[in-house]
Amino acid sequence: MDDIVKQAIAKWPNVPDCYGWLGLDARGRWYMRDDAVQAAGPFPQARGSLLQHAKLIEFIARNYEPDGQGQWFFQNGPQRVYVELECTPLVWRVEPDLSLIAHTGARAQARECLLDEQGRVYLGTEMGVGLVHTLDMETVANAVENGTWVPLPVQSADLQGRYGFVTSPQKHSAAS
Repeated sequence: MDDIVKQAIAKWPNVPDCYGWLGLDARGRWYMRDDAVQAAGPFPQARGSLLQHAKLIEFIARNYEPDGQGQWFFQNGPQRVYVELECTPLVWRVEPDLSLIAHTGARAQARECLLDEQGRVYLGTEMGVGLVHTLDMETVANAVENGTWVPLPVQSADLQGRYGFVTSPQKHSAAS
């Protein structure tokens, strides 16, 4: 977490959390969701505006983490901005050596490979589970064919409970 963010939290400790305003799609792209977009429906059906400002995306990535309930958020100064997830909290790019780079830029190594009923591939790491980016499926297929990774079957509906994350903190907070 950035030092400036830690200082803001200390200075303003009681800022209310924000829900529904930020979404992460299955390709690791961030979307800003204003009131009109939220009124049009849940993420990802109503995506909002694709964030394209590189410095803002880098700031979000550096300050993105889960809370104790598995809800992922971006710490924006003193305010937690909870993220609506299309699929998983992480989206992996797979390097030729099979090392992983999350959509946030964090690096990891795969501990397990999972294949769901729709043919989507997920990789479990020390950071959590993430969907493999569609552009890297050939690399994954090669790793499976040569026996480096052996996909285990998983139902996509079971991922949240099994790996302890929440796809919609907005719905989760409304139910609490």
